[in-house]
Amino acid sequence: MSSEHDGADPGSAHPQRRRVPDRLDVRPLDSFRSFKVKLGVLVGVVVTAAALLTQVSIRAGIEPLLAIPLVVIAALVVTQLLARGMTSPLREMTAAARAMARGDYTQRIRATSRDEVGQLASAFSTMASELEETDRMRRDLVANVSHELRTPVAGLRTQLENIVDGVTEPDPAALSVALTETERLSLLVDHLLDLSRLDAGVVDLDLEDIELTPFLHEVVDSAALASGGRDARWIVDVEPPDLTVTADAARIHQVIHNLLENAARHSPAGGRIHIRAAPTGDDAGVRIDVHDEGPGIAREDRSRVFERFQRGGYADSSGGTGLGLAIARWAVGLHGGTIEVLDDPRTEVAEDGRSSLIRVVLPRVGPPT
Repeated sequence: MSSEHDGADPGSAHPQRRRVPDRLDVRPLDSFRSFKVKLGVLVGVVVTAAALLTQVSIRAGIEPLLAIPLVVIAALVVTQLLARGMTSPLREMTAAARAMARGDYTQRIRATSRDEVGQLASAFSTMASELEETDRMRRDLVANVSHELRTPVAGLRTQLENIVDGVTEPDPAALSVALTETERLSLLVDHLLDLSRLDAGVVDLDLEDIELTPFLHEVVDSAALASGGRDARWIVDVEPPDLTVTADAARIHQVIHNLLENAARHSPAGGRIHIRAAPTGDDAGVRIDVHDEGPGIAREDRSRVFERFQRGGYADSSGGTGLGLAIARWAVGLHGGTIEVLDDPRTEVAEDGRSSLIRVVLPRVGPPT
């Protein structure tokens, strides 16, 4: 079943670095898998070295008062060299922990041993990498949210100041501009709330049987209304017309609405936006394709575009928050489905590796338990 809607637009602060190895950091015992075994080997080597040196000094006729201190000093030197290599990762972890307390997560531990200390060093480096990524995401989140909030707040403030100062009459046109900026703020707040639910990891799904033909028409009507000022033609095609899927209607509405909103922002004036739904090849799921006539997403950005605050690898001044596709991937994942960018059916665009075709696949019987 196919129908057409004609609407009048209804990073890290520190570069990663490794510690420079100490020339005295000798690690001949790294091949041993147990720290206890290393200690045993260390004691055995020191005792053997002391015994050999004592025997050599006796044969050389060195006085005991002089030989004993020399043997003790030599044993201490051997002990220091071997013990230094055994405990070097612990010192490196101490230095790295102090650096992390200052906000520098870039130091890595040279974990060459296979014993418990080496395993601890490897785990520490992994933790440092994860903390560095978390800190980078936190910085990016604060910077991006601040940037996204600044634009609508500045626009709303300017418009209201003009009205208060008498520069602009409080007519419907002026109030419409203020309302648009307010709605943009509201959308950003809603997206941030969704992300907080995502991070919390606790979301209940209200599953029901959704008849896709009326459902997709409803989503299109909502997207056309929200896309104010953009001239686009919306084409809905559902085969068979009575196709249904078991899902959370509110979440799937959010997914498709975000995809359509994204498509409308990047479509040329008068461009067509196709929404197609059909069973998957094995009939175990339902696929919903959204395709517009915009410039498309570069091949290297197809996965990254579903991350937070990403906009397809190019500057976007169309007013998007950079959160819509991230939220769509989250909601689809809750249903046990997938969302991805496929090769564009338009030959001239596909040859450049770009695509504006996004496919959502949902299991027909709802998400797994």
